[in-house]
Order: sequence, then structure tokens, then C-alpha cells
Amino acid sequence: MAFWKKSSPVDESLPKTDRGSGSFDDYVGVLVPKNAKVTMRLANSDPFQDELAALAGEDPELLTTATPARTLDQERVDAPIEVRIFSGRRVSGPVGFVPRGLESLYDEAVRRLDGRGAKPRIPVAVVQTKHGYRLDLLMGQTK
Repeated sequence: MAFWKKSSPVDESLPKTDRGSGSFDDYVGVLVPKNAKVTMRLANSDPFQDELAALAGEDPELLTTATPARTLDQERVDAPIEVRIFSGRRVSGPVGFVPRGLESLYDEAVRRLDGRGAKPRIPVAVVQTKHGYRLDLLMGQTK
């Protein structure tokens, strides 16, 4: 039994309600989600509330990420992953960022989808909270 909990680094510069969430504890093996209910909430969504509100009115079945995995150059400089959404007919502006430290989970999911010949797009859900709109990546559906 472990006496500590594996946690991802937290971006203290963001408000507590907009830091995003996710955990390596929800994954097994080579970063494969444990079950279909695993999600990751994007961080720094406050500046993109207008874009998220517009996406909330779209058909939720058509919403997927439109952001590819990081390139080797981006990985070398530890660039954050800015996420955009494909709504079936257009690509949105930025809607948030993958929480710091969890970029490998996003990259692996996109590469896993691409490797099996599926479109490298992660399904998403726009969620309204008391602090505004947030975007959940439905990582468990990439299994």
C-alpha cells in the first residue's frame, strides 16, 4: 500500500476552479484508460467562455478534439497543448489547455486512435459549472 498519492503538477498561476483535472491513477499499462468513464478536464478555460458557450449549443455527438499530438520539437520545449474543437462543420478557436503534466496522456490517446486507423480525435463534453463552461475530454472512449 502506498502512503502517497500520485498527483500531477498544479499550475498555481490559474484560479483553483480553472486548473483542470486528471490523474495517472485512471490509466493502466501504456497510458490506456482503465474504463470508459475516464475524463480529463481542460485547464485555463476562463478566457474562452464565449467559444465554449457556442459549442454548448452544438450537437454533443459531433464534438471532438481537432488538436494533433505534440511534435518532437514541441515536446523538447515542453510546450502546452492548446485544444481546439471540431464540431462537424468547423474548427473552433482555442477552448483551453491540457493540464500541465498530463500532456503525455493526451498525446498517447491521439496516437493510439491514429495507430488503429481511426480519426485522431478525442470525444468531448461541454459542461456548465457554477464557475462557467468547462470542457471534459472523454479519454475513456479512446480505449
